[in-house]
Amino acid sequence: MISEDLFNNQIKNMSNYIMFRIKARQIELTPELKAKNRAPIALSMGAPVEAVPKFVIDKTKEYLDIDSLHTYSTPKGEKKFLEAVKSRMKKRFGVDLNAENEIFSLIGSKEGIANLIRALVNYKDIEEEKDVILIPSPSYASYTQMIKASGARAYAVDLNEENNFMPDLNEVYEKYLKEGNDPKKIKALIVNYPNNPLGCTCDFEYLQKCVDFCNKHGIVLISDVAYCEMYFDESYKPHSMLECKGAMECCIEMHSFSKTYAMTGWRLGWACGNSTIIKMLSRMKSTVDTGIFKVLQYAAADLLVGEEGDKYIEEQNIKFKNKIQTFVDGLNSLGYEVKMPKAAFYLWLKIPERFKDCEEFATQMLEKSGIVIVPGTGFDENSKRHVRVSVVASDDDLKEVIRRMKEDGFQYSEK
Repeated sequence: MISEDLFNNQIKNMSNYIMFRIKARQIELTPELKAKNRAPIALSMGAPVEAVPKFVIDKTKEYLDIDSLHTYSTPKGEKKFLEAVKSRMKKRFGVDLNAENEIFSLIGSKEGIANLIRALVNYKDIEEEKDVILIPSPSYASYTQMIKASGARAYAVDLNEENNFMPDLNEVYEKYLKEGNDPKKIKALIVNYPNNPLGCTCDFEYLQKCVDFCNKHGIVLISDVAYCEMYFDESYKPHSMLECKGAMECCIEMHSFSKTYAMTGWRLGWACGNSTIIKMLSRMKSTVDTGIFKVLQYAAADLLVGEEGDKYIEEQNIKFKNKIQTFVDGLNSLGYEVKMPKAAFYLWLKIPERFKDCEEFATQMLEKSGIVIVPGTGFDENSKRHVRVSVVASDDDLKEVIRRMKEDGFQYSEK
């Protein structure tokens, strides 16, 4: 009999990813919910239900007939893919990159961040000895788990309305020191704008402050921009961190096809930035994977540089803007105070006072109404009065959510 004691202490104490736990509960309740005309509507996982660009599907079919594309690739990526990324970064952000040593393919940006953290930190079991990664709080649930699994610890950089979701990093650093922490233990800062789960954004000046902070302290800046192409306010178009002065000295940026092109299952992305960081990531990845299927890289490369990709982004952003605005209006009609986000498809919803906490609210929404959302504590243990809603369902399903909430007693006020 195999004992869990064989495994490392961090993994033994971890739970499964919250989205998979919620999905399992949703599946378990589905027959009961359908029986009372409350079939589940998923607003939990950040997975667009929109169709993948037909262009990339057609290109994939075309490349499948090329025998040479069915052999091993490399973790670094095919030249065609790397050159397409180089072209895209120049066209979209005005950033010049060297495809040889400043760009690297990823099996989705999530994988890239996890492997980079593994490459950065030294595994320790004793809390005081652990390396530190500064992360936004609340944040993408996997950041904390990735760091924990690597034998390091996460240190919260609080995002809230008081600091306009752009915290003073110098104040965070001083707080860290006053708590008796070792400054030499800090390895990196993770920045995520547009943000998951808050849906908040930042200005370009703040990105520059992040770069300056990391260069000052000699730490890695990890910019997660999975949502940089999903924006709904023409006065706000997300920037790349690499546009900032000095960014190439400390920064690596993670990009994804998942949200931009609804290609969540394709597992495609790239890292770009400082050549030393890219080199260390490549050493890590060369031991754990052999690259992305060449056919997918070729089709994705065509999508990045073709007009079809830009047209798809423009059309999808219009659809999402209308979808989210309609849903926001619906929630506000129920007494919630929700603002239309400038980017991404997340709403950070304050729960009614009559509910004990976000866990109770999310559980009742699922069990009573079949509405699947995520409690705020899944992103930050202190976010007990909020839930995250992913506005990714169809327009009809979103209307049905508002109808059920009204009918089942989930208005913000009981009056």
